[in-house]
Amino acid sequence: MIYVRLKRICDVLFSLVGIIVLSPLLLIVAFAIKLESKGPVIFQQDRLGLKGEIFKIYKFRSMCVGAEKDGVYEVKGDSRVTKIGKFIRKTSIDELPQFFNIIKGDMSIIGPRPTLTYHPWSLDEYNDDQKKRFTVRPGVTGWAQVNGRKEVPWDKRIMYDIEYVENLSMSFDIKIFSRTLYKVLFMKNNINVNKTATGEVEK
Repeated sequence: MIYVRLKRICDVLFSLVGIIVLSPLLLIVAFAIKLESKGPVIFQQDRLGLKGEIFKIYKFRSMCVGAEKDGVYEVKGDSRVTKIGKFIRKTSIDELPQFFNIIKGDMSIIGPRPTLTYHPWSLDEYNDDQKKRFTVRPGVTGWAQVNGRKEVPWDKRIMYDIEYVENLSMSFDIKIFSRTLYKVLFMKNNINVNKTATGEVEK
């Protein structure tokens, strides 16, 4: 598909420009994280990507070191989240290191959000229809994220992902990107308030 190739080129160019333009912000955030608490600046976590292959997703660390021992899912008012972490989560700045995931080929700007290797299900528990979400690169943002993001139960999120894959096009990506900008600017749907389909609060 011609658009898939074009989409990849645009992803890389956009990410390179993003890293260059936002480099002062990236450095300031990295310094602030390091200054506030001990531990690495970048948080890495296994996620399922294209064809169900596992890759390390990059985020600015927003929790204290060892927070995952008490569960990997954030709840509203979670004391494990640092002061800087609260700000970068609210503004979605914590996601910016994923520009490097995109350049590496792990991710795309737009696509199904990469899931954990074990949540909501392990790869072999997805049915054939649900596995369609793994036929494209996962995205920093996607159709499910602009339709409720963390307020949407997992089964419905995956339905949105399948809808995206089946209707992949430039116009669809532009629509998602514009809605994402709106949600980021107005900080919509970025706090966990509901439980997911499996009864846990999604990070």
